This record gives sequence, C-alpha cells and structure tokens, in this order.
Amino acid sequence: MGFAKKEYEFLAEIGLGPENLGGYVNGAWKATGSVVSSVNPSNNQTIAKVTEASIQDYEEGMRACNEAAKKWMSIPAPKRGEIVRQIGDALRAKLELLGRLVSLEMGKILPEGIGEVQEIIDMCDYAVGLSRQLNGSVIPSERPDHMMLEVWNPLGIVGVITAFNFPCAVLGWNACIALVCGNCVVWKGAPTTPLITIAVTKLVAEVFEKNNLPGSIFTSFSLCNPFKLIFRLECLLSSSSSLRLMVQQTVNERFAKCLLELSGNNAIIVMDDADIGLAVRSILFAAVGTAGQRCTTCRRLFLHESIYQKVLDQLVVVYKQVKIGDPLEKGTLVGPLHTQASRDNFEKGISSIKSQACLVLLGGKILVGGSVIESDGNFVQPTIVEISPDASVVKEELFGPVLYVMKFKTLEEAIEMNNSVPQGLSSSIFTRKPEVIFKWIGPHGSDCGIVNVNIPTNGAEIGGAFGGEKATGGGREAGSDSWKQYMRRSTCTINYGSELPLAQGINFG
Repeated sequence: MGFAKKEYEFLAEIGLGPENLGGYVNGAWKATGSVVSSVNPSNNQTIAKVTEASIQDYEEGMRACNEAAKKWMSIPAPKRGEIVRQIGDALRAKLELLGRLVSLEMGKILPEGIGEVQEIIDMCDYAVGLSRQLNGSVIPSERPDHMMLEVWNPLGIVGVITAFNFPCAVLGWNACIALVCGNCVVWKGAPTTPLITIAVTKLVAEVFEKNNLPGSIFTSFSLCNPFKLIFRLECLLSSSSSLRLMVQQTVNERFAKCLLELSGNNAIIVMDDADIGLAVRSILFAAVGTAGQRCTTCRRLFLHESIYQKVLDQLVVVYKQVKIGDPLEKGTLVGPLHTQASRDNFEKGISSIKSQACLVLLGGKILVGGSVIESDGNFVQPTIVEISPDASVVKEELFGPVLYVMKFKTLEEAIEMNNSVPQGLSSSIFTRKPEVIFKWIGPHGSDCGIVNVNIPTNGAEIGGAFGGEKATGGGREAGSDSWKQYMRRSTCTINYGSELPLAQGINFG
C-alpha cells in the first residue's frame, strides 16, 4: 500500500511507510501497542499510521539496554566519539528529507525544519571533539605521598523525553553528549511526532549495526505515557512542559538526576537609545517564529516610553505583512499551530485577553490579529496586545504567536517586570550603552538562564549551555560543561607511599 498523497512519497527515502512500527527494541523494530495516526497540522489529515510500543516492549528494551550499557561504557571515549561522528554523517546525507519531515509533521516552516536537523549534526560534531576532553582534575593533597584525582564515569542509561516543538534537535543536544560520555540512550519522542522519532532512530540504528555494536545502546519508543520509562532510568532529560513537577517528584523519589527544560515567558526590553530597525526585526522573528511555539519565543515586550509608539507602529506594519500558510511553501513565515488543541488554547487565551479589556487598569487591547483563520488546518493570526504588566494572563505562557506590549520609564522598572514571572528561560535587551549592558547581565539584571543583548530571545548556539532558572527547571543542555550532568564524579585519594600518619606507633606484627 502506498501513501495516500503523492507529496508524502518522499518519506519512503527515509525508511517510512504508510504503516510503521514505533519501537526500536533490543536491536529490532517491534511494537505491540495501540495504533495512532501522525497528522499534518496544515490540514489535519493523516500522514501515516504508527503502532506504539507496549509496556512489555518497553520492559524488553530496558533489559537489553542494561546489558548493552556494560559494553558501551567499556569502549574508550574517543571510539565512542567516532560512532557519534558516523551518526552525524548519516543525518547529513538525509538532511533535506528529514527537515521536510519536521516541517510536514510538526508544522514549522521548511528553513526551520532543515535548521533543526542541522542542530543534531552540529551536536554530533561538537560531541566528537568533546570525547577527547572529558577531563578530571589532579588535586594537591595535604598528606605526604598522597594525591587526589577527580574521575568521571558514565551514569549508565540516560532517558530523553522530547516535546513536539523541537522533535529531534533536543534529542541531539542530549543524546550526542550522553553517548560519548558512555551512556546508553532511551528516547521517548513526542506522541504527536512519531514519524520523526522513527526516521532518526533508523539512521542511528544503521550506524550501530554497521559497527557490530548492540543496537540497544540506542533505544526509542513511541509510547504515550512516560512514567513507566522514568522509574527505570538513571537520568531523565526533558523538554516537555506538561511533565513539570510530576517528573521532578518521581525522579527525586529515587534520588536520581533530573534535567528539566520546561517553559519560558520571555521578554525583550527596548531602551530609548536602541537601534529601532534592529529591534523591530528581532522582535518579529522572536515572537512569530515557529508560530510562537518555541520555549524561547518572545511573549512580553517592554518599550521605553520615549520610543513606545514609534516601535509599536513599525511592529503593526510588519505584522500585517507576515505570510501565513503551508510551511513547505516558499515564502511562508508562519505555519500552523501543531494541533487542534493548540488552536483551541489560542482561542481561550484571546478570550481571556478580551475579558480584561473592559478593566481600565489592566488593559487588554488587541492591536493586530487575535483570530483563528478559518481553514482545515490549525492556522491563527500572529497577535499584538497592549496590556498592563499586572494582568494575570501576562504571567502565564500562552504557547502561540501572542505578544504582550508594555511601557516602562526606567531600566530598573523594566528589569523588575522582566523578573516578575515564574519562568526564567530567556531574555534580551536592546541598547547601545555599556553601563546598561553590564547591569543587565550582572547580579541585579535579568534572572534568566539566557541573557541576550541586541539579539532575539529565541534560538541558541550549541557551544553554550542552554537552560533556565525558577519554574523553567534549572538544568543545562548542549555546550559549556553540560557534559558533567551525564556522568558521575568520584574523588579518588591515592597513597603512593608506605606510611599512614594515624598509624604511627602501632605494631601490626
């Protein structure tokens, strides 16, 4: 049986068919659970069907993964890096096709889909170099003829749970480093993007097969409930906001490691000396990119009162020029929201904003957008709202292209508003003044994990640690010294002499 639509036929080139098994278990494709549909958010029609893994499949996979871990952690780190290099090459050969699948199944525009797959490839390259730099320390000992070493060893098995908005890039941020650190990886992809999970896993599996390594070094499941997975893992890495405290509590019960990247209610501050043209372009990209479904999307905009109307007028003009439509079509800037439920949440959010419009102190005036676009897909209008920072909706993360605009008088006031929400992922300020920049990035500035200057809030470079503070989770992924979260540290004291000071004067016979 072929694909229902001709435009889906390219999926055969990355190992997908109209019906697919959603579990890679013990080095083979296996799934005995329920059958689900992968849906195109542009028209809500089925792309292909996937049989999910069952709990029994999961248990088999975990047993095999435990065995594979014994072999994988014994392989020298640079050799593990070579395997990750080959994974990068396999992804590079299918870059365009995988990027097209990301756009088709998730809904982000094609340049973003290709860019997301490129992030995994870049992470593979980064991890290859890292595999020769997993260094500990030699620490001076206070005791004669002793020395101390800091030794890093693998955790064993690392679980990666990814959300729909970055269905494969987040895997790369975590799995590439986890693998070179000597861990086996169990991946639970988002239930609404199972085809991406399967296609990427097939390429990874081929690399392990080619090198005569156990396929269960990398295990993946299309499995809706993540909690059975969590109880068996040494470390959990997640970008799914829906898990939040439940995951934290579940993992803490076992005193295990947990890295959560949960959400962001990110703000941009535009000072009176800012480059207005640069700021407007950056705000547009940060607020409407990926249809507002990035955790780093700009949701709050603080404008200095002296340039407030100028910036706002320019934003309204450019918002009206945004092309909304099929993410695979050239020139489209904003694709659909990912699901019908996301579209419904957008409508509820707009209704909440309108309900506050009658409250003089809170505002709630919609300047642009604010409507669902009537179509078979999940398209909505990018929206700008003038509102008070005290409005309750401003404190919440509406996962869509809605931008709240507010006015401020002083830098201190803007920083206070930036820090006033529970989330603390990303933030940015536009200014030319060094004294403003250094206050913004210092202890009395932004309380976020990402603190930008003259660039948008969204996007990140893999060389830096990615993550946030407060309700965002507090962990770090990708670059810098994030690799340490995928390993356990031992402090080793070595006596290379013959005397123990405390044993002097005692005859041991």
